[in-house]
Amino acid sequence: MTESLFTRLAGALACCNIEEKLQLTAKLANDWQADQLDWRSTVQPELHCGRPEKPELVSPRKVKQRNPKSPEGRARLLHAIVHIEFSAINLALDHAARFPGQPRAYYDDWIGVAAEEAEHFSLLRARLQALGHDYGDFPAHDGLWQMAEKTANDLLARMALVPRLLEARGLDATPPIQRRLAAAGDEASARVLDIILHDEIAHVGLGDRWFRELCGQRGLPAEITYRNLLQTYDAPWPQSPMNEAARLQAGFSADELAALAKKM
Repeated sequence: MTESLFTRLAGALACCNIEEKLQLTAKLANDWQADQLDWRSTVQPELHCGRPEKPELVSPRKVKQRNPKSPEGRARLLHAIVHIEFSAINLALDHAARFPGQPRAYYDDWIGVAAEEAEHFSLLRARLQALGHDYGDFPAHDGLWQMAEKTANDLLARMALVPRLLEARGLDATPPIQRRLAAAGDEASARVLDIILHDEIAHVGLGDRWFRELCGQRGLPAEITYRNLLQTYDAPWPQSPMNEAARLQAGFSADELAALAKKM
């Protein structure tokens, strides 16, 4: 009997141990590719987001400024990005687990993203460890997961406000961070972010693709609906300067970027 995809997704999502979550995510992706998991299953387990005891999660206002000119500041900066990548594993697992009844391609996409986010986490964690620290050494905030909780009942809102909004902000933030790391002499970390930026363009593009697909199914104008959702959910508006080249690759139109820049 083929095992339920949703049971496996729920197990990986709920796991609190870092190494075990990475292993479960990798095995899930391999078994999915081997066609060993039933995506049509009606089994819908309860979903819980598993995290290690550390880092301590605090308000964004309580996270210290991260100046990469000092070794500790550089470690804090990398720790913040490592935390985003760990959160992104959980987000991709939850995207797949929470919304049954989607096309097979939908699960293909987000299981693949979960596996890539696990690789990103490991790459950046290694850079953090090279600086004498590890994931959990500094506080972090949890804005990504809070938005996932707000959009748990609507896949269209989830695609709009997690990959297409919050994860797209990473496309804007990454090049300036790379320049700061390189200026501080940490070329190795800056180059790791090259890999992650390339992959994250594709991840945001998947959010864009499914958001537009769902808007089409509901007869909604995608770009106007997106701006309406920002207001409905009191979500943070995209901040300028945006990485327009990366956003265009991810599916945003030039007209939409202009409207977002003007807050129209």
